[in-house]
Amino acid sequence: MSHPERRPRRVSPRAIVDIGSNTVRLVIYGGPLRAPEVLHNEKVTARLGKGVAETGLLSERASAAALAALARYRTLLTLKGVERIDVVATAAARDAANGGEFLEKVAALGFAPRLLSGEEEAVTSAHGVLGAFPGAKGIVGDLGGGSLELVDIDGDSCRHGVSMPLGTLRLSALRAGGDRIFAQTVEKALKKADWAAEPGATLYLVGGSLRAFARYAMAQMKWPIDDPHGFALDAPEAIKFAKALARRKVDTLSPLPGLSTARMNSLPDTAALLAVLIECLEPGKLVFSAWGLREGVLYEDMPAAVRGQDPLVAGMSAFVEELGVHSNIGVMVAGWTVAARLAEGSERRERLRLAATMLCLAAATVEPNLRSEIARNWALRKRWVGAGTRERIMLAVAMIAHTGKLEIPARLTSLISASTLREAQAWGLATRLCRRFTGCTAPALSGSHLAVEEDRLVLTVQPPIRPLINDGAERDLKALANHLGLKAEIR
Repeated sequence: MSHPERRPRRVSPRAIVDIGSNTVRLVIYGGPLRAPEVLHNEKVTARLGKGVAETGLLSERASAAALAALARYRTLLTLKGVERIDVVATAAARDAANGGEFLEKVAALGFAPRLLSGEEEAVTSAHGVLGAFPGAKGIVGDLGGGSLELVDIDGDSCRHGVSMPLGTLRLSALRAGGDRIFAQTVEKALKKADWAAEPGATLYLVGGSLRAFARYAMAQMKWPIDDPHGFALDAPEAIKFAKALARRKVDTLSPLPGLSTARMNSLPDTAALLAVLIECLEPGKLVFSAWGLREGVLYEDMPAAVRGQDPLVAGMSAFVEELGVHSNIGVMVAGWTVAARLAEGSERRERLRLAATMLCLAAATVEPNLRSEIARNWALRKRWVGAGTRERIMLAVAMIAHTGKLEIPARLTSLISASTLREAQAWGLATRLCRRFTGCTAPALSGSHLAVEEDRLVLTVQPPIRPLINDGAERDLKALANHLGLKAEIR
């Protein structure tokens, strides 16, 4: 297989302070540069944009709450020794008549705030999406408290970034005149921004309120994955959920785990806006992204070589190394087990196989009675940037097969094809064979070879490591061969 990026370089902690219209948030990132890990994450709901929507000014109460939070963040960052800090301010500070005065007070705390224009905010959020979904094409929609940003993306470029006053803090008032007037208001905003979309494009959605909508849809569908990042809906299904939710009264909504009361309260308004956007933009499908503005700031600073790395492999490498599995061993095992591929996959599929291999090897470091549970937690619940629903399920299926079991929960098998299921199982069985036979030692890996020859799966072993062949190795080889529809042979 082709050699992926080497061990991802870890970086010193870096902080992003996001002064938004609804919340003021601090996130400290660490880990590998291409797949940053969240080391610290906290927010204060200051609702700066509420006063701007009503009076055009940041209210004293909201400003005081925001500045108190920022003073805490400044102290925390000093105590933690975080030196690299980016502070970005968006719609509330941009639109308020007293926004400049507020930012002067932020600067007095020891920060250097950067006020983003509407276009800069749109493009930065789009860069976050491109970082999470390499090669993504379509439209990015970022919904915040004060504004909605839209921008076209095409693989690695962005264009036509616009910002419209359609944030969640404004939606309730905009909807007060009824659905028809609300739809006309959104349509006029799109027209004023000179916005049009190619029908059938993918709409990537960013923002806490939109992820809350995704969580609602996932709950309705009894989705087996908790994390909304990478969750996708076809447009007809999305608009069905959106229109039904837009008609609901807040007090009739059942609480959803992990969603605050504020997010729950904004769900009907968010759904109403989303329904209009789907009708106006006519996307083919919707994809929800946990990466947006803050991650876009990080992505914009990445060297081109780092941007070209696969975020799933980079994140997986860092994760398994914390458990004592060196990523280079994962590469060697994935190379040894290449015969387990059921079909020639794309480079991206090969990197998924490498990720699955590393995850299986890491699972082997955990107590055996815990391995079935971690297949669910690691593959389906942990956030893997660069992996969508199908990829997450393939990781889980490979991990289950790595334990020697081929029984898969029905809720997973219903979401992927039978051929994809069998391929992921082959990855897990092959990794099991390799790990148990070679011990993942370099001499044993280089002194043996697994290959398909006509109707046989042949394990060729050099004389110095022949003692490694035992009943267990023979059983594992036979299990993999049977799964592939082949006969097992040891030479």
